[in-house]
Amino acid sequence: MTDFMDRAQALEQRLRDQALTVTTEGLALPGLTVCEDCGFPISAARLEALPSARRCVPCQDQAERLARGYLGKGA
Repeated sequence: MTDFMDRAQALEQRLRDQALTVTTEGLALPGLTVCEDCGFPISAARLEALPSARRCVPCQDQAERLARGYLGKGA
């Protein structure tokens, strides 16, 4: 259980650090409309909900699964 909690806390911290980096680098400004992973447009609804989004929903989902170690394990 401790390992799971440690990984969850580490993921949360990484996501906070990424969000802070995006904000401080100015990437949260209008104009970032394509996913940094796949290059496809980020939906308007996603950008409205999270203006600092750097990935589309499918790529963000995959990144979070990878960070949690779930890829290749029935995900």
